[in-house]
Amino acid sequence: MTNRERAHLRAGLLFVAPWLTGLALLIALPTAMTVYYSFCDYSVLKEPVFIGLANYKDLAKDPVFLKSLWNTGFFAFFALPLGTLFAIFLAILLNQDIPARPVFRTIFFLPSLVPLVALAILWQWMFNGRFGVINHGLSKLGVDGPNWLGDTTWAKPALIAMGLWGVGHAVVIYLAGLQDIPKSLYEAARVDGADWWQQTRHVTLPMLSPVIYFNLLMGCIGVLQVFAVPYIMTGGGPARSTLFLTMYLYDQAFVYLNMGYACAMALVLFALIAGLTFAAHKLAGRHVVYGGN
Repeated sequence: MTNRERAHLRAGLLFVAPWLTGLALLIALPTAMTVYYSFCDYSVLKEPVFIGLANYKDLAKDPVFLKSLWNTGFFAFFALPLGTLFAIFLAILLNQDIPARPVFRTIFFLPSLVPLVALAILWQWMFNGRFGVINHGLSKLGVDGPNWLGDTTWAKPALIAMGLWGVGHAVVIYLAGLQDIPKSLYEAARVDGADWWQQTRHVTLPMLSPVIYFNLLMGCIGVLQVFAVPYIMTGGGPARSTLFLTMYLYDQAFVYLNMGYACAMALVLFALIAGLTFAAHKLAGRHVVYGGN
């Protein structure tokens, strides 16, 4: 290696040093400590004691953990597909040549900018069983609305429905993908006699599949880590029907100071997200169409 190459190497390492330092201190080190503490009885206030796989064995027998895992899976199973379909539907509508199109795009995007705490408090009052706007509107139609957040049957569906409020950021990404589809494909489809639904099915969705794949991955990570809104709105109730995995993890770590147990839960959540991401990556090879293919 010449002196000039060494100088370039030193300069390059100097420039990336802040990023490497942040990676080591803020990601690599905490991740390694999480893995270690998951095998320990660790309460933060005392030295960790290595106990092997005891935390993971306790998780398998913990009914509250299994309940939170079920709640998280239920929420993800319905919230992610509904949010994706709703966002694509809105994006297709907002991509049409209609008057005041920028105004409508802004209106649908603004809710996603509302801070989560304010959003949770707003919807908490809207879902109020006695004085909420939603039940008031239903009463005008002759329907006696339920106590949304106080009923184990309706609490999770209410949170899922509320999640559709914030799809504006996904709509913007889908809009960008729609505008990147060549118009010649639609013209060729119309020449072949394709109607609107056939154009959507055979042109729009295949060409939009890379964007759908990206949003599905980000959405999957998001719904499995849902925390702030249900924690504020329900606190996990009623009867733990909205206790999600991240909420139980937070309670174990910072309320009960059972940090080793919480670290084991964090790794289970990581394994779940990694497994679903890997499965999505495998499926993408058969269903995602890229422009060059």
